[in-house]
Amino acid sequence: MPIIFCHCKNCRKTHAAPFAPTVGVLRESFRWIRGEEKLSSFESSQGKLRHFCSVCGTHLVAQRPSQPHVILRVATLNEGPGVKPDAHIWSSHDVSWLEYEGVPIYQEWQPNR
Repeated sequence: MPIIFCHCKNCRKTHAAPFAPTVGVLRESFRWIRGEEKLSSFESSQGKLRHFCSVCGTHLVAQRPSQPHVILRVATLNEGPGVKPDAHIWSSHDVSWLEYEGVPIYQEWQPNR
């Protein structure tokens, strides 16, 4: 499934970020390799479960049991997914300070830091 940047208020609050890169993964293609016993979960909205690492707090996946896929948080992957994002959704929820034009961009820390 395509990578989508979600700007909805719930994703912003859950990730403490202006948007969350997500990708749907069909359930039959998804499996935990290790650490599943360390997951904590809660229902963030009607029928949507969010799963976090109980050790570090990282939000790893979300799911609606009625859907054929889980929603993987792309930023948690150790390696790039090999595809570019397809879209931004819920941009109507954007924060007013999200602005790239005219803001300096550095490869690492800004100079003199």
